[in-house]
Amino acid sequence: MEKQKVKTAEDAREIVAQRGLDYVKVGLFDIDGIMRGKYMSCEKFISTLENGFGFCDVVLGWDSYDQLYDNVSITGWHTGYPDATVRIIPETCREIPMEEGMLLFLAEFSGKYESVCPRAALRRVLEKAGRMGFKVKAGFEYEFFVFDETPTSIREKNYRNLTPLQPGFFGYSVLRNSVESEFYGGLLNACKKMDLTLEGLHEETGPGALEAAISAGYGVSVADKAALFKTFTKVIAQKNGKLATFMAKWSPDWPGLGGHIHISLVHDDGSSAFYDSSAPDGMSDLMRTFVGGQLKLMPEMLATVAPTVNSFTRLIPGFWAPTAASWGIDNRTCALRVIPGSEKSQRVEYRIAAADANPYIALASAVGAGLWGIENSITLDAPIKGNAYDKTPTKRSQLPASLAEAADRLRASMPARKIFGDSFIEHYSASREWEDREFRKHITDWEMERYFEII
Repeated sequence: MEKQKVKTAEDAREIVAQRGLDYVKVGLFDIDGIMRGKYMSCEKFISTLENGFGFCDVVLGWDSYDQLYDNVSITGWHTGYPDATVRIIPETCREIPMEEGMLLFLAEFSGKYESVCPRAALRRVLEKAGRMGFKVKAGFEYEFFVFDETPTSIREKNYRNLTPLQPGFFGYSVLRNSVESEFYGGLLNACKKMDLTLEGLHEETGPGALEAAISAGYGVSVADKAALFKTFTKVIAQKNGKLATFMAKWSPDWPGLGGHIHISLVHDDGSSAFYDSSAPDGMSDLMRTFVGGQLKLMPEMLATVAPTVNSFTRLIPGFWAPTAASWGIDNRTCALRVIPGSEKSQRVEYRIAAADANPYIALASAVGAGLWGIENSITLDAPIKGNAYDKTPTKRSQLPASLAEAADRLRASMPARKIFGDSFIEHYSASREWEDREFRKHITDWEMERYFEII
């Protein structure tokens, strides 16, 4: 049986038996979009296909550095960190394209934990779109940096004077990707084998900067592919003696890293809900309300797509990242770039999202805000023409200046609660507040150099 044909628990049993496997790998993604998982014997795997299995709920109770939250309610010392119920998703079956020689299956939290599960949050938003008569078509683009470093060497260097894959500015370089063809080819082939097919992969501007566009698709699988791409890009890099990062901004000298999302809605009959050949720029009335919802909710939902303290260092003028809730027609200086096209290509590019955002949460936020716009008939002002950085933002369009402010805005947002549910917003906001408090415990090198001797 081919992996693409696995759709049910019975199919999963069959492919494991046919291949004579002893183990499979099972993984899920936590609130930060980090893959957590383990090897599982096929005997154990088969026994869990119907009723799921237990996975320590600490993965919903700690941060990206495995430090325990002290401000969430669903788990913690007060609960004793019991097992969470987790269900395996047979249709996510993939081959791991390296020497592990086994199958990979994704899982998601169920039972009471489903309310704070990122994958389940996206599924609920997409189900709502279905009830409204739409299918969501989406595709992720990721910018990332690659270094000739290892996890050990970056620590030995204290994250300074790192050696990039290639030096200098050379966007879209054929020279660079030809010289580094072993790495490029390995990444392209691995993605193809894992059903993460890339539409494009090229050099971006900056030393070791790359950009990948993952093929667009429908449903939760779009975010599955994005999350797996981030994980296995790092795996492939490290297996080749290199290191890849999706950190929003690792250096003040180079552009930040976006996790842009291209989105369109399709009617049940397959026709575009966004395209109207008789309308200016091909924008249907429905598309205008969708983009209007995204625009209006962007300031209060920013924490869902800019989830770390570092995310906010990316949102500065002149570095290809938006600085206010703005929209324009094919304008890359705006947060929302409407791309006029045809029945098949009319879409909006959601450019505010950082590469460090959880793909499930980011897509749920972008789509959920758009659906809210449709429900509430949100209107759009005129698009920005020219350089959006030169425009003075209105009070309504100003973005939160910090993660702490963004978390407060998210917690207070009634539309966000309607989109994600109260439990999710409480849990996620608390996790972002924790992230900000952890940052505030530390003294930066900048502070030491500026104040220690002189002040």
